[in-house]
Amino acid sequence: MEKDTLEILRTATRGTRYEERLWLVGGYVRDKLLGRAKSGDADDIDLVLEGDALAAASLLYERGVADHRPVEYGEFGTAKVDVKGLKVELVTARAETYRQGSRKPVVRPGTLETDAERRDFTVNTFLENLHTLELRDPTGQGKADLEARLLRTPTEPDVTFTDDPLRSLRACRFAAKLGFEVEAKTYAAMRDCAHRCNPEYGVSYERIREELNKTLLTADAPRGLEMMRETGLLYQFAPELAAMHGVGQNRFHRYDVWEHTLVALRNLPPDAPLSVRLGVLFHDIGKPPTRTLDPVTGDAHFYGHQDVGAQMTRAIMNRLRYSSDEIEEVTNLVALHMRYGEYQPQIWTDATVRRLIRAVGAHRHDLFTIARADIAACNTKDFPTVDLSGLQERMERLEAEAQVTKATSPLDGRAIIRLLQIPPGPAVKVIKDALTDAVVAGELAPEDLAGAEEMARALWAQLSGYSPDSEPGSTP
Repeated sequence: MEKDTLEILRTATRGTRYEERLWLVGGYVRDKLLGRAKSGDADDIDLVLEGDALAAASLLYERGVADHRPVEYGEFGTAKVDVKGLKVELVTARAETYRQGSRKPVVRPGTLETDAERRDFTVNTFLENLHTLELRDPTGQGKADLEARLLRTPTEPDVTFTDDPLRSLRACRFAAKLGFEVEAKTYAAMRDCAHRCNPEYGVSYERIREELNKTLLTADAPRGLEMMRETGLLYQFAPELAAMHGVGQNRFHRYDVWEHTLVALRNLPPDAPLSVRLGVLFHDIGKPPTRTLDPVTGDAHFYGHQDVGAQMTRAIMNRLRYSSDEIEEVTNLVALHMRYGEYQPQIWTDATVRRLIRAVGAHRHDLFTIARADIAACNTKDFPTVDLSGLQERMERLEAEAQVTKATSPLDGRAIIRLLQIPPGPAVKVIKDALTDAVVAGELAPEDLAGAEEMARALWAQLSGYSPDSEPGSTP
């Protein structure tokens, strides 16, 4: 798709003052040189010119190329437009200086060379002329670093990471995405400047979250995460994750909690969505605070770590400004991730499996993905055999037969209130949920109103502490 977009941009600017003055820069050029660029693979296109980028963006809109009016950032000399659904950013070549404690630079017009110096890594500074396809290496170091598969900053790395500490996280992401090493001096500066990667130094949690997400979606996310931990970056925004390193486990595991998590991430299928990747990242985060040692055997136990982990996951994701829906989804995955491992096919009845289907709800399939990755990262020789395939087949059969996930109580809340003559409140929900559970278990037919009323009276008697023969609604 981007090739079509580039041809549209060429055609629209040919014969104008921008012909041969627009240069492609950044990831697209780098990936093209690496042979990684595929049609439709680019997320966006970056163009730089020695001139007015805002005017160039306006020209694209006037010629009907841009899908909307440019979004302009006059202070920085940049503008964004959409062309056939692809984001195109136009940048005025500039030089930058940073104020202490701010990620917003003071900018001034510059040359293609000064613009390259302000970028993160030499392999991202290549320029390709939009019209002539001329290729430039403005730092003189990009070609060698690309061939060596090396990440190096265009200027002194401590200055680069002090100016914008988020670039350290970008180094971890690019190392995970491209399989590159980080040049030694650059890596040392990442360590030295790691303490700056937090809001105190002007780096928002939202931006950190985006880098974490992008790293998790790379082909080698474990490598990027380990680099974040090793350099101290992880401690700045998720010290709870860093605390998993070195926490020993029991005989069912061959790795400590942190390495087990990385191996589990590596076991995920390539198309695993972000929510599942986050679920695996956080699934054992509750182990360090729940770790106990058996006084007889010396084995480590982590009782309730899934519940503690869900609470910790919620706190971290709130800190990183994830949406409410994302937080709910991932915390549920963490809280439920042990359920399938408890399966005993000879003991569990169909009613038990139906209740499990109801409990996991919409997370049913994702939890199988997580369970398989988790178990594969354990010591499979000693780890109890879990028939996940058998459980999955059984759950699918029961869901097809009984539509368990759509089961509802024969009595709604109003009917329960009228029947028992009680006010609205938590007890109504408890009774309604119990009736639904009875339907799920096959103990109550969905249309059995009489049976539901009898069960509701009995439940209310248990909740309120008086005899079922007492008058409904009377005070115990």
